[in-house]
This record gives sequence, structure tokens and C-alpha cells, in this order.
Amino acid sequence: MSTKIEENEPQKKKWEMPDTYVILFLVLLAAVIATYFVPAGSFEREMADGVERVVPGTYSEVDGSPTGFMDIFLALQMGMVESGGLIFLVLFAGGAFEVIERSGAIKGGILRAVNKTKGKEFYLIAFVSLLFALGGAVGAVANSVIPFVAIGVIIARALKLDAIVAVAITFGATFAGFNVGFLNPYTVGIAQSIAEVPLFSGMLLRVIAFVVIVGATIWYTWSYAKKILQDPSKSLIGVLDEGSDEGDDLKAPFTARHKIILSFVGLMLLFFIYATIEFAWTIDHMAAFFIVIGLVSGVIAGMNYNKIAITFLDGCKNLVYGALIIGVARAILIVMENAAILDTFVQALSVPLEGMSPVFATLGMFVANGVMNFLIPSGSGQAMIAMPILSPLSDMIGVNRQIAVQAYQFGDGFTNSIFPTSGPLMASLAVAGVSWIKWAKWMLPLLLIWTFIAVTMLVFAVFINWGPV
Repeated sequence: MSTKIEENEPQKKKWEMPDTYVILFLVLLAAVIATYFVPAGSFEREMADGVERVVPGTYSEVDGSPTGFMDIFLALQMGMVESGGLIFLVLFAGGAFEVIERSGAIKGGILRAVNKTKGKEFYLIAFVSLLFALGGAVGAVANSVIPFVAIGVIIARALKLDAIVAVAITFGATFAGFNVGFLNPYTVGIAQSIAEVPLFSGMLLRVIAFVVIVGATIWYTWSYAKKILQDPSKSLIGVLDEGSDEGDDLKAPFTARHKIILSFVGLMLLFFIYATIEFAWTIDHMAAFFIVIGLVSGVIAGMNYNKIAITFLDGCKNLVYGALIIGVARAILIVMENAAILDTFVQALSVPLEGMSPVFATLGMFVANGVMNFLIPSGSGQAMIAMPILSPLSDMIGVNRQIAVQAYQFGDGFTNSIFPTSGPLMASLAVAGVSWIKWAKWMLPLLLIWTFIAVTMLVFAVFINWGPV
């Protein structure tokens, strides 16, 4: 009898972190409430070098219109419509990279590198880390890094290292590249599009930052790995047991087709950089270009037309969650724009920054984006919310919009590697069997190194007035 009573007793539900969509909807409701209390206002704007810029000191109050009940849901609809180009860029990029991944080219290339560098632990860790960092920098690998963590575990086991190294050379390296994202359509591409900065401009300084940040990441990872190789007790979680099937795990075909696919994709991405400079290609061109990359990669891989279509759509489906966040984030801005309170918030933010130098104002943007990332871990979603505010704000404080884009990028990228609200981080740790506490202990010094590099770059960028070039 007592057993039945115990079975019928309601279990206490554990509190869990709200989903990103829930958080964004709450922010949307907060924006709606603000339309009833925040005074409406507007800046005058002028065209400069083909870009509409805010004229500092021209803020004045105007008539506003509070948001009604149906306006909330109309804003969601309009957010999706107005963000259509960006949403389909994310979806089509996901489709193209899914075709490339399903071809086996990425896994085959990584494991071939593993076998070629056996017995040379540093070169193996450096090479694998660099591959994933490049994947993060061009948007080929971000959330999709999760299944590759299993490959990292295989590599770490073969080297007699621990699972933290497995996460570091896959997830950690990916987001080291993602931090700069010199050719990442999901972050830099979207942010520059909103800020009306030429697509993928300013690449030279970003590539330099990429080399420094990724180099520091490889050095930090190798320093930890070398200590374990010398003394396994130095591991924070214990060395992985060497499995008997390790040799089989490290075998994967890397055919001529795989080489052609990876070469083709690399050349296409280089061509796109050329096209953005020579032909002024935009986000829409890039979305269309990913369709071409996906189709041709599928043909080279020997897939039939049905297989290409299904695989491409599977890739799109995998990124629907992240893509639609862009539309929801845009809805928040639509509410603020329709009620004419967006400029009021920009004015309010600019007041405390007016007394600051451009350097400290820029660093303030960086820190603010890092904090915002706890609630909105989606890079594209955060760009949709942050850049419409940072762009006019940078005009107000005399900082080039290119710098504002990079302040957002650093703020978003760094904390993705340590905040427990990051879905890809928690999933990667789960795959490798690493607790978040142990990872945070390992990651925090590297995060501080990244931050020092970012601050140095942003200060330098302000001094040279880093612009669209």
C-alpha cells in the first residue's frame, strides 16, 4: 500500500535553463512593455560613402505608438520575412556542409592526418586543431562539431591523453577559429550585412588575429598534453583507457574523390572572397553559392540526384533551430522600431560612453556582448539584436563600424567556450564524458589569454581607425 502511495506522489520538477527561444520571447515581451513607458525618439541620419549613418547630437523625441496584442505576433511574422535572406543563408550553408560531411571527405582527411603523424604528438595536435579552427573560421564547423568530438576521443586515446584534450582539439579549436570567423557567414557575414560594412572586408587583420588566437590555443593545449605524457597523474580527469579496437577506429578511407571535394570547396570559398571584392557579392549571392557547392560536391561524391536532395535538406533541417532564431531576434527590433524607441535606447547607451575614450567604449561593447551571450548563445541571433544597436552607437562615439562588428564577434565567440548555456559546448562535453566544472577549470586560463589578445587587437584597431578595407 505504501509503495502505491509513493508511486502516486508527484515528483518535484528540477529547474532548467529556459530555451533560447523562450528567452528571446521574454525579451520580446519586455520590448513590448517598454513601448508603453519609454519615450519615443529619433536621430537624424545622413548618407556617407553609401552607408546611412546616425548624426550625433540630433536626437529628439517624436510621437510613438505602443505595441498591441496582435502586433506581437505580426512582429514575429515580419521578423521571419525581413530576415529571409539571412535565414536561407544559414539553411543553405547547412545543406552544403552536410553533403560534404556525408561524403566522408572531412572524416577521411582528419584520420589520414592522424595516421601520417603517429609518434609526433605535437604535430598531430597542432594539425587537427588547425583543421577544426579553419572549419570554425569559415563556418564549415560550428554546432556540427559535436559528432567530431568522438574522433577527438579516439585520437586522445591513441596518444594516451585524456578527454579534455579530445574536446580541446575539436570543439575548443573550432571556437578558437569561430572567435574571428574571417569567412564565417553566420556571424561576421550577418553582422557586416546589418552594419552595412562590405561583406568580409577587413580580412587581413582578422586573419592575423586568427593566427595569434589559434596559435595560443595550440600552445596551451600542447602544454597540458605534454604534462600528461610526462606524468599521467597531471591529468584533471584521468587518462583514457586504450581500447583494443583503437586501430580499427583510426582507419577510414580517404579517396581521390574526397581530395577533389575538399579541394573544390577550398577553391570555391577563395573564389567567393574574390567575388565579394571584385563583383560586390552580397549575403544573397553567398546563399546561392552554397547551393552550387552542395550540388557539385554531391556529384563529385557519386551521390545520385535523390541522395543529394535528401542530404542537402537534412543539413537544412539540422540548422532550422539556429536559422529561425534570426527571425525571432529581428522581431524584437521590429517592435522597437515601430514604436520609435530603438534610437532612445541608443541615446541612453551613448550618454555614459560619451565621457569615455573610443578605446574604452569599444571594450565596453566587447564586454557587453560577452555578457549577452549567456542569455543568447546563438551567434546569428545575437548579431540580429546587437548590431542594429552597436552600429549607430559606434557612429555616436566615433568608432568605425568594422570595429563594432569585431567587438560583437569576440564577445559572442569567447564565452561560447565556457558558458553552460552553450548547447554545442554541453553536448561536446557529454560526448567526451567531461564534466563542465573540470572543463571550466581547464578553459578559464585560455579564455583569459584570448581576452588579452582581443583587447590588444581592438585597441590597435581603434588607433588605426580600422575600416572597411
